[in-house]
Amino acid sequence: MTGADDDADGVAQAPRIPGPRRSADDHADLTGRPEPEEPVEEPEPDVPVLTHGVLKSLLGAWALSACSAGETAAVEAHLTECGPCADEALRLRDAVALLHRDRDLDLDPLLRSRVLENCLGRRPARIPIPGWVTPYDAETARLDALLRDIGESEWHAPVRLKWYEEDRQVRRKATVAGVIGHLFAVDGLVAGALGLDDPLGAGTPELSPSERTEAFWSGLERPPGRALREPWRDQSHALIRTVSFAGRGVADLTVTYKDFALPLRDSLLERAFECWLHADDIAHAVAYPYDPPCGAHLHEMIDLATRLLPAALAGRRRSGLAAPARQLVAAGAPGRSLHLEVEGAGGGHWYIALDSPAAVGDPDQAVAQVAMEGVEFCQLVAGRVSPEEAAAGQDGDREAIRDVLAAAASLSRL
Repeated sequence: MTGADDDADGVAQAPRIPGPRRSADDHADLTGRPEPEEPVEEPEPDVPVLTHGVLKSLLGAWALSACSAGETAAVEAHLTECGPCADEALRLRDAVALLHRDRDLDLDPLLRSRVLENCLGRRPARIPIPGWVTPYDAETARLDALLRDIGESEWHAPVRLKWYEEDRQVRRKATVAGVIGHLFAVDGLVAGALGLDDPLGAGTPELSPSERTEAFWSGLERPPGRALREPWRDQSHALIRTVSFAGRGVADLTVTYKDFALPLRDSLLERAFECWLHADDIAHAVAYPYDPPCGAHLHEMIDLATRLLPAALAGRRRSGLAAPARQLVAAGAPGRSLHLEVEGAGGGHWYIALDSPAAVGDPDQAVAQVAMEGVEFCQLVAGRVSPEEAAAGQDGDREAIRDVLAAAASLSRL
């Protein structure tokens, strides 16, 4: 395409770029002398003859108004003749404009992810984080960003912790700092399994997550505050770094929680789940906006809960808290099932074996169906809502539905 300013040869002229405006200091007389009655005419600058390379190297200084009068004139004359330099000058002028103090410097919330994606695409990590660790990496990073934003006094804001125990909801008072101490102490179980330092100290006997939390809280000399953020974050970084360097076999390493055990792969996913739920508790306490995990990570968390449900249901049955098994089958065989349909981000379809933890859920033997939204199901698993309060769409065997919802709530703990 051509325009009205094309020359006789049909080549478009480079755009005329106005020079940078001088700052107020350039016009001020700082000597204290009275201003002259008539303006003094400035002499015409001597315009040096410079090569293309030198003129190109002066573009940055020109954009910052750091060139002499002669250099400025030489650069501006060159910009009327050289298209590539004119384009570069425009980009530099736009960049300098971003340095203006009065400009709003709030960044696009997606900027960090775009920059990281671009950097990793150009230069992949030498030791990448395994995919099964990314939910824990993401949730600890999100919580750390929240903690960096709150003030010193908010670390002592009251937080109401809730979970489901013995078919009733239990409440515990804590503070924001106390919640971080809880995460720090329980993450120490994973640290110990990897041979890292235990935050409770060497030689600590085997304790449940709740017992570890109480022991950590009671061992503090004074109410905890912001000082807990750094050791908690250092520990989470150490866990991610150690697992990334350890290789594939580390995913099956066993992490013991005293009353039960999980492979490291599931343990870090469980820690990501708890990090999110407690971050949400903190956010409510300090009136901070906080979103659920991304859909892919939420799906993994829901999948872990559904895999734990048959064993939880069997444990409640042994304690007389669930109905007896109706149809025992061989291990690995399909059995009577409940169809769990989770809607929204992270959703999907799961079939939960009802009569034996060793059985396989089977769509053809589904006797009941429960439909729930993804975050609401996680709230049930975390004990934030009771089975009776869960807004679940239900169809089929009411006894099976009641037992599965109660088993889901029983997975929660401090």
